[in-house]
Amino acid sequence: MYTAPEACPALVLNADFRPLSYFPLSLWSWQDAVKAVFLDRVNVVAEYDRRVRSPSLEMRLPSVIALKEFVPAERRPAFTRFNVFLRDSFTCQYCAEPFNAPDLTFDHVVPRSRGGITSWRNVVTACSPCNLLKGDKLPKQAGMYPVRAPYEPSTAELQENGRAFPPNHLHQSWRDFLYWDSELES
Repeated sequence: MYTAPEACPALVLNADFRPLSYFPLSLWSWQDAVKAVFLDRVNVVAEYDRRVRSPSLEMRLPSVIALKEFVPAERRPAFTRFNVFLRDSFTCQYCAEPFNAPDLTFDHVVPRSRGGITSWRNVVTACSPCNLLKGDKLPKQAGMYPVRAPYEPSTAELQENGRAFPPNHLHQSWRDFLYWDSELES
């Protein structure tokens, strides 16, 4: 059976053999992985059965690669809409229901119209109905309080939360390096 090279991304591990990122999962295209191999920037840990050829070379595509130089994680995570969703596990902080990212928005606990600022400590994940219901009211006025008070997460916490959301594509060779709830062989 033919597998297109585009269907063969490489899982990128740091020099300590942990993924650079869990969500989004650190993946490189087959072209970037092959280039990194030839530039001697990575070690190939596992390979696909799929081969690529040039006039002078044939090689199996890397499925797992590890950087040769350790890349330290950022000390403080970026304040982004997606990272707020990730901190709150894609769960509305008012109705406590989980949602897909496109169905979420974020809410200022203290509305901007009342002096609230856009920061980790004042923004929570909300579904559209809850956000509209709360409007520009304070929690006490709306009778709506976040399940968990907003806070600035650590990069490690965001990575840990990301592990709870496995990607759609999970190649067998990646399983030893990713810790989703998969049964281990006994």
